[in-house]
This record gives sequence, structure tokens and C-alpha cells, in this order.
Amino acid sequence: MAEFDIHRETVIKADPAQVQALVDDFHQWRKWSPWENTDPAMERVYSGADRGIGAHYFWSGNRKAGRGDMEITSATSDAIGIKLHFEKPFKATNQVTFEFRPQGDTTAVTWRMTGTQNGPMAIIGKLFPMDRLVGKDFEKGLAQLKAAAES
Repeated sequence: MAEFDIHRETVIKADPAQVQALVDDFHQWRKWSPWENTDPAMERVYSGADRGIGAHYFWSGNRKAGRGDMEITSATSDAIGIKLHFEKPFKATNQVTFEFRPQGDTTAVTWRMTGTQNGPMAIIGKLFPMDRLVGKDFEKGLAQLKAAAES
């Protein structure tokens, strides 16, 4: 087993509530998530609350998009917590947190994912650390979140 903690940060010239609105509504993820365009035919199902705690999002796509679901489990003015469950291309359950810190007329946003690599993923993780596997995706996603919030 190997624990991991991947995080990236950016500063967005927007009010924290404006940035949070793009994160706590899974329908809005199509505007900024780095994975939303990996499969143009990806199936998406939204259920539960429209946004915030209890909002649920299921996706199923090609080999690159994989299959899984997310649920918002906590939401405050400072952070949004999400339980992320992958079925394919590998099985895993991780915790995702978006933290929002106002800084004058900007908002510092940290995107963090923590979890444990088990079984074959623990072996793969020694060759390809999780940070190396998804860090660039987080950077791309935060750049797209910044563009969406600032437009």
C-alpha cells in the first residue's frame, strides 16, 4: 500500500462564490474539467441534489475516460469535499477536496486528491507516481477553471 496526496493551486481573479459555483455543480464541470472531452460520446448521469452536498455524477466512456462516479460529501465557504470512485480503467476510491481562500479581489484555489494505492496500482505507483500520472491534468483543469471563472 502507498498513500498519496496530489495537489495543485492557482489564483483566480473572481469571488470565491463564483468559483465554487463551477465546482459544486457537476453540470458545470463540462466547462473546465480536464477529462470531460476525453470521449465525445461519454455517458453522463446526474442524480441527487442539483448542487452541493448529495449531488452525484456518474460517467462511462472509452478506455481513456473510464467509468466511475463522484458525490459531493461536504460543502462550506472554504472547501468542497468529493468522494471519487473509479471502476475503470482501475478500481479505486479517493477523496477530492477543493479549497477556496479569498485574497483581496482574487481566490486561491487548491485541488487535492488523497488516497491509497493497493494491489497492482501500488506496484504501478512505484514506477509512475500518482502525482506524475494526474498532476498535469490538475494543472490543466485549474487553468480551465480559471478561464471559466474569469470570463
